[in-house]
Amino acid sequence: MTTTSRVATAVLCAVVALLAGVASALGVFARGDGTFTTVTSARGEIYEVAANGVYADNARQLVAEGIGWDVFTLIVAVPLLLVGAALVARGSFRGALLAAGMLGYSAYMYLEYAVTWTFGPLFGLFVGICAGSLAGLFGVGAMVAAAGVRERFSDAFPARAWAGLSIGMAFLLTVLWIGRIAEGLAADTPVLHGETTMTVQALDLGLVAPVSVSLAILALRRVPAAQAAAAAFAVTFVAMSAAIASMMVSAWVVTGVLALPPIVIFTAAALAGGWLAARMFRSVGASVLPDSTQPFTAPSALPADMPAAR
Repeated sequence: MTTTSRVATAVLCAVVALLAGVASALGVFARGDGTFTTVTSARGEIYEVAANGVYADNARQLVAEGIGWDVFTLIVAVPLLLVGAALVARGSFRGALLAAGMLGYSAYMYLEYAVTWTFGPLFGLFVGICAGSLAGLFGVGAMVAAAGVRERFSDAFPARAWAGLSIGMAFLLTVLWIGRIAEGLAADTPVLHGETTMTVQALDLGLVAPVSVSLAILALRRVPAAQAAAAAFAVTFVAMSAAIASMMVSAWVVTGVLALPPIVIFTAAALAGGWLAARMFRSVGASVLPDSTQPFTAPSALPADMPAAR
């Protein structure tokens, strides 16, 4: 891939990061004065909604969780994506994986925001960030594909450990959400916080869990493309786990209800995932993306100034 294409992809990543920074900053600093009013949904559910701010007319629980998510995005996710954009411009293979992982995070996050929050002033921004993230993913994916992934990773790639963590978390998420769905179907008035359906559960069970399991199995079989995808997804996994923990802490501060087990589980998942992601990135044999006219050199034949992974 040419330098011009790399720079264009890096610019797109940076634009997505800046838009996410704007959206998350508005969520943190323009959320209103904290006034809530009590309403009753069409299903008869009684709940509180924000009276003003960019998240007006959303349930208090959702606003409390969203603030924690926005804080994490603003101070962690946005800077990481900007770093990834800079590394993509320099032609770094590891940087491309980092950028892809953070683009995956922003694509999922703002898709969820677009279909979960009550229609409001940030709807267009949410959709735009999701669309830009997906376009960026295609661009970064094209860079990685053009550079080649065969023999890119050494035997130090932690396939078994990653499969265990990824499949284990997917299983846990599935059990939790099936229980939540069953509880809602059995209740005369399901707890939906004013929503018409369980959007988060639908996205997690229909998208996150299948992707987690599929990539884990393919990476365990040492499929080169799956190893690259798993390394990028590990970044998404860590960011999502940490964001969920932040979200739950924020909800605790606002509502006074401490959900300690999930906080501990997702914090531990973020730490374990971060450790495995670091091992994946260290297992990369060559970190520089070659020009489109130069074939990738396997780690065993790398020049002295580009050592293979230890």
